Amino acid sequence: MLYVLSFLVSFFIVYLLIPPLGKLAFWLDFVDRPRQDVERKIHREPIPLTASYAIFIGFFITYLLFARDFSLETLALFIGGVLLLTIGTIDDWYKTKGKDFPALPKFIVQIAAAVLVFLSGNAFTGFINPFSGDYISLPFILQFVLTIVWIFGVTTVINFSDGMDGLAGGLTAISAITLFIVALMKGQSASAIMAISLVGVTLAYLRFNKAPAKIFMGDAGATFLGFILAVIALDGAFKQATVLSLFIPILAMGVPIFDNIFVVIKRFIQGKAIYQADASQVHYRLLKAGLNQKQVVAVLYLVSVCLSLSSIILLLIET
Repeated sequence: MLYVLSFLVSFFIVYLLIPPLGKLAFWLDFVDRPRQDVERKIHREPIPLTASYAIFIGFFITYLLFARDFSLETLALFIGGVLLLTIGTIDDWYKTKGKDFPALPKFIVQIAAAVLVFLSGNAFTGFINPFSGDYISLPFILQFVLTIVWIFGVTTVINFSDGMDGLAGGLTAISAITLFIVALMKGQSASAIMAISLVGVTLAYLRFNKAPAKIFMGDAGATFLGFILAVIALDGAFKQATVLSLFIPILAMGVPIFDNIFVVIKRFIQGKAIYQADASQVHYRLLKAGLNQKQVVAVLYLVSVCLSLSSIILLLIET
């Protein structure tokens, strides 16, 4: 019942906040305009960029209300979320003016948010040896590096996947449902509430973001969703994980992770900047192949569901 309430409250907070925030965006001229010179801009009219604030508010109100977790980890999660929302808003504001915000400040803030989570005690500390059953604790420096790389990586790949109506929100919802099931099976109530709250806010957002989208969450919302997904995995799926079950959260977020690994390698080989935004992600490639937006999103949803089911099978094998 607690999880049902968490889902409903998070859903309705976002559902009720998005319309007035959309009107506010037009009043403030905080909208994403089509640009003929940018291949990634496939919408044809100005779209509000304010859904991120509804998502942020809906998630944290729900989590604090039902998890009752006022720990240092929650404080770090909140401050990290505020940092990402702030730098993402600045980035989005630049986009409304037809400009590109430098990558370095975003990189620094995303790393800072990840470091906060690590310092709060939420970290990847090791794994269970499948042969002896002993827990192998990693050296501190390796714990730090792996935790930061994981949080930063997931934050980035979800942001990079936000290039088509309904895509990033839908992929996040599928991943969050998977992590919710994992948390339930492991008896991790706080992680489960976090995950189901994320499902609620993303599904409410999708009510307005499915093609043709009425609102966007921008970089502020996409980086926030990626950040929360990464932390849920750290707090749940990665805790007391065996070597095999380490792949569970990776498969749960398989579409954005594997696609963006491919994109980064391709950009590196071509001598392009890794952070240079272009139309090389799989959704743009499928669009060029002749599929329309809805077909592309449906295909990637299907692949994501298959990978998520694979991660659940891995969990069942472990248990």
